[in-house]
Amino acid sequence: MSHVLGLVIESLVAVLLMLTIGYCWLLNKRLQRLKADEHSLKATIAELITATEIAERAIGGLKHAVRDVNENLGNQLDAATQMSAQLKNQLAEGDHVVRRLSKIALAARPPEPAQLPAQATAPAAPAAPRVSAARAVAAAAEAFTERRRAGGLAA
Repeated sequence: MSHVLGLVIESLVAVLLMLTIGYCWLLNKRLQRLKADEHSLKATIAELITATEIAERAIGGLKHAVRDVNENLGNQLDAATQMSAQLKNQLAEGDHVVRRLSKIALAARPPEPAQLPAQATAPAAPAAPRVSAARAVAAAAEAFTERRRAGGLAA
């Protein structure tokens, strides 16, 4: 019986060794997959680092572009404000000139018959053709520009 007991124990040890070898083989496969995953993970991390560096350079370029655009827009806004002020002044001067021209045109317009009671009693002389207001303004403007061209002040 002692031999049978020894044989059972030896058989049990052999079965346990076989299980241990099988488990080691399984662990070896898992470790190989883990190492392969480690290499792919390292490659992915390297690609991620490269992409991050590219993104950082792009962000730096965008910041520079935003600074340039902001400066350019600020300059253009200042120029537009100055141009607006100039246009406002020119419009005011133009309005003043139009008012003066209308005064000149009114002064150059021949008097109407109702305004001349002394002429109404006089014998009828050939009446001067009536000049429309637009033509009177145009004539006054021409006279104004000719005086201006002559080198003197218009009014």
